[in-house]
Amino acid sequence: MQDIKVAVDAVVFGYFDKKDLQILLIKRKIDPYKGGWALPGGLVLEDENLDDAVKRELQEEAGIKPDFLEQLYTFGNVGRDPRNRVVSVAYLGLVNPSYHQLFADSDAEDAQWFDINALPTLAFDHQEIIDRALERLRSKLQYQPIGFNLLREEFPFSDLERLYSTILGKEIDRRNFRKKILSFELLTPTLLQKKEGSGRPAKLFTFNKNKYQQLEKDGFYFEIK
Repeated sequence: MQDIKVAVDAVVFGYFDKKDLQILLIKRKIDPYKGGWALPGGLVLEDENLDDAVKRELQEEAGIKPDFLEQLYTFGNVGRDPRNRVVSVAYLGLVNPSYHQLFADSDAEDAQWFDINALPTLAFDHQEIIDRALERLRSKLQYQPIGFNLLREEFPFSDLERLYSTILGKEIDRRNFRKKILSFELLTPTLLQKKEGSGRPAKLFTFNKNKYQQLEKDGFYFEIK
């Protein structure tokens, strides 16, 4: 007779202006790994759909509702949880942290954003889950411009350049990047400007969601060099 439990875990990426990519982590207040850092998540209830379970856990443990959330991968190695056999369905989420105030509750003692390049030692196999999520995120940038979910509603083009460079972990050809992005008509210019440094004020853009939905339907390929 099987005795396998099903859980959900969420890798939620965030991005603050001019900082590295961030990961949302919670501090556990129950064993195992009490006091350790882990991804938000928990067991799925008997009468609960998977999508509802991960949304509930994110609300209970961190007080947030991601702007973008999709299933990532299923992790089910024997021994991944010292208590019993647990199969976890992992999710990838994106938020702009400026619009979300973290609030730890339930079995989480704390909730914080961590730099992707300076993560603490994580509970369970959560580092492996994060590595898989980062790989998926970098891949999705080539065919789905999901990075817009991490930006403010109105942003200068330079913020989009920095975001893509940060996610990919490398410098990009700025001139080629700008030309390609503008060719897809994904950005709508506004009448607003933002002053940065001693240079001229930069024009602010908004994300054209209707155009994005059409591109998503027709197919989108965006090679980033």
